[in-house]
Amino acid sequence: MALRHLAIIMDGNRRWARQNALKILAGHYHGAQNLKSIARSVAEHGIQHLTVFAFSRENWKRSQAEISSLLGLMRRFLKNDIQQLVDDDIRLLIIGDRTAFDQDLQDAFTHAEQQTATCTRMTLTVGINYGGRQDILKAAQRAIQLSSQKNQLQQHEFEMGLNTSSLPDVDLLIRTGGEKRLSNFVLWEISYAELYFTDVLWPDFTLQDLSMAIKDYYSRNRRYGGDNVGEDDAVETIIRA
Repeated sequence: MALRHLAIIMDGNRRWARQNALKILAGHYHGAQNLKSIARSVAEHGIQHLTVFAFSRENWKRSQAEISSLLGLMRRFLKNDIQQLVDDDIRLLIIGDRTAFDQDLQDAFTHAEQQTATCTRMTLTVGINYGGRQDILKAAQRAIQLSSQKNQLQQHEFEMGLNTSSLPDVDLLIRTGGEKRLSNFVLWEISYAELYFTDVLWPDFTLQDLSMAIKDYYSRNRRYGGDNVGEDDAVETIIRA
């Protein structure tokens, strides 16, 4: 099945900095630079949607110095790199709770989205102060209000309350950095996604690594719980024999 929506948990920036005897900010900076390259390559692969985890709700627990550095990188990106997205015909969508940020940064988010609103080649969705559970809870609260007006709620009506309501379900989720968990990222949207974990730290994740992950995706048999011929059928045949 065609790969329409790729999600990436970009993990390993801090460990990369430590391994290279650099400050933590350097890891985040090189990670941000790598995102630009990877996003352009994803578009060249013909993938219509790329969703990445840039700043989770849990990241507020980090040191104030690191948080300030991350917010500084956001401001720099929104100021200097949006025109490149326009030139590459990539639309920017930001999901998450923006109210925790200063008004100037909230305004910059909105302005960047407006600048790229007519781009159609690919949508780059960036999770900032985002949490999957929190997003589901928000959608559920909206659903409760809707359900009070009628007897039954449809799935698509619930999904309209999600931050990702304009996006298709995730087909492939990549996590770099060696960890094998979802970390509260697009939990509803990855219900039937293929998962791909790699030990490569995000700043070192290359275009070749991306191509390997995409190739691996297309080698899989996505049955969505159905009865297409695959490994399960082969096992059953052996057992019966």
